[in-house]
This record gives sequence, structure tokens and C-alpha cells, in this order.
Amino acid sequence: MRAARLIRLVLLLQSRPSMTGAELARQLEVSERTVARDVLALSEAGVPVYADRGRSGGYRLVGGYRTRLTGLGRTEAEALFLSGVPSALREMGLADVASAARLKVAAALRPELSDAPAAAAQRFHLDAPGWWQPAETPELLPAIADAVWDDRLLTARYRRRDAEVERQLEPYGLVLKAGVWYLAARADGDFRTYRVDRFTAVTAGENRFPRSDAFDLPSFWEHQAEKFARSLLRERVRLRLTAEGVRRLPHITDRTAARESVEAAGAPDARGLLTVTLPVESLDVAYEQLLTLGPEAEVLDPPPLRARFAEAAARGAKLYGTGGEAP
Repeated sequence: MRAARLIRLVLLLQSRPSMTGAELARQLEVSERTVARDVLALSEAGVPVYADRGRSGGYRLVGGYRTRLTGLGRTEAEALFLSGVPSALREMGLADVASAARLKVAAALRPELSDAPAAAAQRFHLDAPGWWQPAETPELLPAIADAVWDDRLLTARYRRRDAEVERQLEPYGLVLKAGVWYLAARADGDFRTYRVDRFTAVTAGENRFPRSDAFDLPSFWEHQAEKFARSLLRERVRLRLTAEGVRRLPHITDRTAARESVEAAGAPDARGLLTVTLPVESLDVAYEQLLTLGPEAEVLDPPPLRARFAEAAARGAKLYGTGGEAP
């Protein structure tokens, strides 16, 4: 543990002209006293670390010293490609590995490029979790991530509806979607998707599975996501839309379903209104979504949904009609 910290300390100093004890302590997640002891140990080992005294002092390497400890290990190289998603790295237990990889890359850069990593980090950031959702890390995620990296067979217990089932899984890949982790795995010869927070127990075996070269995680996820979204659209509603309603429809419901329903509807009528048949998740969801269109949409079918909109329109007219009283 200490040896790895000493290497990180040298790489940090190599990537910058100088750093204060407080900055090093913050980066290494130790106390300033520990930093001072580590610097002394490096000096005794022959690494030319110099301490500048005074209020603006700090630590620096003397005489352009360059360590050769810049070769990336395999796990560091793999983690480096995920370094744009820091929250995901932390949840999979790879934050330290990625940090070491970034430091090694920074140390290997020519002096005139040394500010490139910081410049990029200050201009682009990926925030994976969705809004208004608590960021909860599934307890078993690190163990599952280890099995994914090593292509190890998993024996897993999975919560499905009101029961738990046990499965032998070949864990192919992890996907983070709107703050929720999913595992793409092969079970009984078929590829399936599992929510990681529904696993109740996982055990990685010693045996590795032969990974199929034909499997492509991005393509698999795109297909599964589209299939899942379509599976939710179990009801149909018929609408009459104004031109503004047509424009806004993809912004309040499934974009693909909205686009296809508009394309299938043909041309508007003589009043410029377009009648469409829209797939929706449920009548309750359709009510919440279509209510935001206001007078730009008229629900024609089914009758129960039309009746709810008629009631909402009557209440609105009572609230905003000229004869009403302000509260």
C-alpha cells in the first residue's frame, strides 16, 4: 500500500512544477504529516525531492528528474478508458487504478502537453446518474465487475417479481443507464439483461468462460433498450393534433413511437389537424403526458381517457373562465 502511494507521489510531482503538502495530502488521501514522512523516505531512497520552505512553499523534483515508472498495467489501461465516468469507477472499485493510470499518462507527456489532462477535465464532464434520483451503489457491483473483467462464471441469486431464482451466468458486460446498473450475461445459451440491484448473492467460480467474439455490448444494449421500451407500450390512444401538438409530441412521450405514429397518419385534414394512433404505456401515463399538450391535442379514443380529459377541461374552464373568482 505504501509503495503504491510513494509511486503516486512521485508521479504527481513529475506532472507539475511543484505541489504543497496540503495538495499532495488531498490527492493521496492521507495527512500532511504522512506526506512529509513519505517525502523523507523518497529522499533517503535517492529520489531528488526538494522541499521549498515558507508560506508559498511546497515539494518539487530537482533537476528535471523523470521516473521510468510510466508503463501502464493491463487493468490500468482498461480503467483509463472509463475515466470519463468517475462515479462509475468508484462504484466498481476502480477509482485508484484509474487514478494511477492517469498519473502515468500525465508523467509520460512532453512538458508542453502537461496541462492537457487538466484542460480537458475542466471543459468536459459526464454525469451519468439521472436527475432527482438518489445515487445508490448496488452492494454486489464490485464483485460482479471483477467477474466481468476476468470472464469468470457467476453463480447468482436474482430477485424476480416475488421470488428468487438461481442462475449460472456468463457475465459479458455492465451498462450504466440513468444511474441504474445492468448486467448483460449469457444464461442457458441466451443473452439477457439483469438489473444489478436485484442480485441478492453472487459467487464467482474459478472457471472462465469462452467469450464470444461476435458479442458487441453497445449493439446488444441498443437492441435490448429498444425492445424494452417497446414492451412497455401496451395501450393505444387516438389523438387529433394541431401542428404545434405534432411538434411537441416527441418531447412528452416515446420519441420513436411518436415519430412512427405521425408518419403513419398521412396528411393533415382541411383544418390542418392530424389524427394519429399513439402507443402508450398505460392510460394513466398517457393522461399525465398528453395533459401537457393542453389545447394542442384532442383525445378521441378510448372513451374513458376522453372522459378524463373532458373533466379536466371543464375544471380548467371553471378556474379560468371569465365568470370565475380569483382565489
